[in-house]
Amino acid sequence: MKFQFLIVLLISIVTVFAQQKDTVSNAWVADNGDGNYKNPILHSDYSDPDVIRVGNDYYMTASSFNCVPGLPILHSKDLVNWKLINYALKKQPPFDVFDKVQHGNGVWAPCIRYHNKEFYIFYPDPDYGIYMVKTKNPHENWSNPLLIKEGKGIIDPTPLWDDDEKVYMAYAFAGSRAGIKSLLAICTLNSEATKANDDDVMIIDGHEEESTIEGPKFYKYKGYYYIFAPAGGVATGWQTVLRSKNIYGPYEKKRVMDQGKTAINGPHQGAWVQTQTGEDWFFHFQDKGAYGRIVHLQPMKWKNNWPIIGADEDNNGIGQPVTLFKKPNVGKQFPIITPPDSDEFNDSKLGLQWQWHANPQIYWGFPTSMGHFTMYCKPKPEDSKNIYNVGNLLLQKFPSETFTATTKMTFNARFDGEQVGFLIMGLDYSYLKIERLNGQLFLSQVICKNADKNMEEQEIDRINLKSNTIYLQAEVKIGGVVVFSYSTNGIQYEKIGNDFASREGKWIGAKIGYLALRNGSINDAGSVDIDWFRVNN
Repeated sequence: MKFQFLIVLLISIVTVFAQQKDTVSNAWVADNGDGNYKNPILHSDYSDPDVIRVGNDYYMTASSFNCVPGLPILHSKDLVNWKLINYALKKQPPFDVFDKVQHGNGVWAPCIRYHNKEFYIFYPDPDYGIYMVKTKNPHENWSNPLLIKEGKGIIDPTPLWDDDEKVYMAYAFAGSRAGIKSLLAICTLNSEATKANDDDVMIIDGHEEESTIEGPKFYKYKGYYYIFAPAGGVATGWQTVLRSKNIYGPYEKKRVMDQGKTAINGPHQGAWVQTQTGEDWFFHFQDKGAYGRIVHLQPMKWKNNWPIIGADEDNNGIGQPVTLFKKPNVGKQFPIITPPDSDEFNDSKLGLQWQWHANPQIYWGFPTSMGHFTMYCKPKPEDSKNIYNVGNLLLQKFPSETFTATTKMTFNARFDGEQVGFLIMGLDYSYLKIERLNGQLFLSQVICKNADKNMEEQEIDRINLKSNTIYLQAEVKIGGVVVFSYSTNGIQYEKIGNDFASREGKWIGAKIGYLALRNGSINDAGSVDIDWFRVNN
């Protein structure tokens, strides 16, 4: 009996160790392991983060724009260590639109809330209006998106269930669609939060002192209605807070956090969370160019019923971001965990770190029982000079400021003109291309500058390959500069091509991953078996 117990215990220990190994990044860990954490807590493009606490659990969602699946769901026990557990949006409506690439469109700043034993996410599509999805279990399927407020340019929704059970929603405007901006408004919703009423009231015109005010987050605390709202622009702005005893105002306003003397630009747009122990914390992003909008966690305190976010070193009531701080007190200590990046492709489902650039089609690729993911060569878009509008790009976020990503892949080409690649994608992009020409395989580097302006690709350093299995590597250095290498044996790597300065995409950071394309349609196509993808620093 003791022997059986020891066997079970050993298996449990091995299982826990394997799970930890699988979910702790080799590139970026915010938990220092000594009771402190460093910012950013996520050095990845989780733009416009919103966070809630439900009991002893914390949940985060973020903007996903045109990337699918969308509306990522992350879970934490301590606000520092986060696990990617699900997506609320498996495909993006309207399907006929998002079956094609829609750069910068789709899911903008969402808001996650918990009410009456249900999780809600309200998210805007700037071209259609405000959608709502919900579930009783965030690990499982969410409801189909319901358009609750129709209107072009209505963005950044945040609901509030008041003490009398009336439901309100604050929101902002995208000037590119609405023709107005720097305004916040409030309307009511029906009791089920499935339909907005036509009773909108403007609560602030920010043109004079709060230009580009947007991204409101609605709270009620100690008799005040609070709206946390960033202003001043994504890369250059600050965090403003509005407060009033009346939900429709008038609202007082105060700047509560800005960059100060730090290197953390535009610290705003996020979420206030209170722990089980009564501590207050604030999540925000920093626009870091090619790396996207990375997530920071700031301590928060109250003074005269106004929040102060970050460190207020000169006691003027305006905080500035911290880079190192004591971890939140949640009553217990929890293991280090991070969103996934490396992938052995041994599971029957595609890893959650991967997204497509449009609604996925079944023939783009499959997980297999043979320890690899298979992608099929699909036709390039007609009349295109580059791959900017290709949907079947399998990509994930940059996981850190510096990292090295290595992959093993086997190209099963069937026809000339088929190609696969290991890709760094953004407004500029570069990839290592393997292409079949005249019955032979060739490796080269492709670079495209200003891909969004339909500029042509350039190809350099073509090498004849003797094997269809190859190891490719991308080393990302400070500033997002990428050095590509290749190997035929997985041991010795040789640089190929030129250094490439990665760029952000449309409202998203640069991404890394795979492509599989061909010239023209056919009733069969070649494929690539992706054996593994491994990230190290």
